[in-house]
Amino acid sequence: MGKYLFMPLMLQVLAGLLLTSAASAQPPIAVAIHGGAGTITKANLTAAQEQAYLEALNRALDTAYEKLRDGAQGLDVVVDAIVLLEDSPLFNAGYGAVLTHEGAHELDAAIMDGATLQAGAVAGVRYIKNPIQAARAVMLHSPHVMLAGRGADAFAAIQGLELVDNNYFTTPRREADLRRFLESEAAQTRPAVDTKFGTVGVVVLDSFGNLAAGTSTGGMTGKRWGRIGDSPLIGAGTYANNASCAVSATGHGEYFIRYQVASDICARVEYLQESVQRAAQYVIENVLPKVGGDGGVVAVDSSGNVANVFNTEGMYRASIDANGRRSVAIYRESMTQADEPADTGEH
Repeated sequence: MGKYLFMPLMLQVLAGLLLTSAASAQPPIAVAIHGGAGTITKANLTAAQEQAYLEALNRALDTAYEKLRDGAQGLDVVVDAIVLLEDSPLFNAGYGAVLTHEGAHELDAAIMDGATLQAGAVAGVRYIKNPIQAARAVMLHSPHVMLAGRGADAFAAIQGLELVDNNYFTTPRREADLRRFLESEAAQTRPAVDTKFGTVGVVVLDSFGNLAAGTSTGGMTGKRWGRIGDSPLIGAGTYANNASCAVSATGHGEYFIRYQVASDICARVEYLQESVQRAAQYVIENVLPKVGGDGGVVAVDSSGNVANVFNTEGMYRASIDANGRRSVAIYRESMTQADEPADTGEH
């Protein structure tokens, strides 16, 4: 009789082992998001503002992760998550973007496919509601990598993308930022507003083993003469290569351009065989500070390891790595929902 009672127990154990094996055989997925880096401190964020940022980051993170879990292509996930951030007034991208010196908006965005090294970007656009969609359209429906200004706006119209009046992007917060900037400029004092930071970006590893990266920004408060930052420049603020990693950057773009930050991190992963965390730390914490470069990156490698590295007081960030480890945070010293296993859908 004992052996007959033992058989159902053995079958249950074997079934459990098979389920565990099947779950572990699922390809890894990972996502990391940033909403800008800079002088972010508890002193200049109210509790309500902090909660609003965390909710926006969690919403974008959950949307991206669910799509990855459902088998979506990485490029689609990057675009969909960035659109959410572009549509939020909290971030310097799309609606809520900063104003130029003349009181207008000029937006930049880029996307890159790690599987093919195809990329698309737009720079200095004024009427495209979601510039990241235009960047993808450039990649998929043109022979070019980057389009700028009126030409990019015209291309977006041909592609059927939604266009808006330039003042659609304006918010009272950004109007106040520009006013303070101009007052500081007139008084020849240091700008009383953080002019350099505020970009959104998403990097993913999808279930097909492909990496993708995207970045979108309104640039710098008070920028002039058609200034373009690092975000739409492939290799500077955006880069993805299945052989190494995917990176999206935020910070003082001029330094990220000069030092090709995104591609440098990926090169260290590919050629020096450094971990994505170590590579990102070296560039962000060693190379940039020596020349006065501030900012940060989110990155993910081909195994689904995630790096969130910055040399500023804070960076809006959220991620879930291949092990389901979730992190949503703003400040350097504190984590919200950090190191919590994600809901992978496997119960």
